[in-house]
Amino acid sequence: MEDTDENDVLDMMQEANADLLFVGHSHKPYHRILKTTDGRFKHIINLGSVGKPKDKDQRACYVLLTIHANSSVWEKDSIHVEFRRIEYDVETAAKAIESSPLPNEFAKALRLAK
Repeated sequence: MEDTDENDVLDMMQEANADLLFVGHSHKPYHRILKTTDGRFKHIINLGSVGKPKDKDQRACYVLLTIHANSSVWEKDSIHVEFRRIEYDVETAAKAIESSPLPNEFAKALRLAK
């Protein structure tokens, strides 16, 4: 969704009657804001990754989303998206991968966070 054509994303969100879309397959945290032709703002939020980051940050990532009672689709910044990170023992996780049937490339990717 990060690089998906803006009109394609807006069409999909229109079909679903959605103002917020949460995605996660790319393992890269981001907040993308799109403006519709009628002036509404739509938000696409990638939650990041826990255990397979691809943004060069080994820490686990999650999102804290704040929506207030007065939040509006007419205001670009009416919701607040905060990406939070948590430290964990990456080396222990990588060694567990290496001692499992999983390919060692997964351990390398975890260590490099890409």
